Amino acid sequence: MNFLHRLASDVHLMMRRPARMQYAALCYRIRKKTVSPEILLLTSRDTGRWVIPKGWPMQGKWAHEVAEREAYEEAGVKGKAQKAAIGSYVYQKRMDHGLKIPCKVQVHALEVDNLCKNFPEKGERKLEWVDYAEAARRVAEPSLKELILGFGKRMAAAQPPEPAASEG
Repeated sequence: MNFLHRLASDVHLMMRRPARMQYAALCYRIRKKTVSPEILLLTSRDTGRWVIPKGWPMQGKWAHEVAEREAYEEAGVKGKAQKAAIGSYVYQKRMDHGLKIPCKVQVHALEVDNLCKNFPEKGERKLEWVDYAEAARRVAEPSLKELILGFGKRMAAAQPPEPAASEG
């Protein structure tokens, strides 16, 4: 009976419309030398593909607060996520029993101002800071690639140019 209940639950999830919603943090920092944004990517625990921190809605928390919490739990970073989403993307979430369900992920930019030595998922994922073009190359979802590229270009264009060295 347990198997049938699980199967019925999985079929219900698969047929559910619209897609399940998750919230993510696009964690970034601006390097002083390049004035270009770097994006923090991490590997998923199941497949090892490059992703950004994301998770399910949490009761009593706004979307940007969920993004902040996931960034801390999965990557050990702290910062303030923007309240307004910078975009969204859709991917196929693999459930425990192998079933895949469509998930829409609302993405909030989060400027990182603190890296924690200890955090809940430390050692379970690989973390890497890369420039935004490399981040876009590494992620699998086409709409996430576009979102990262657009964000990176906007951030790079908004940075003041390095002051020219004075002649002497």
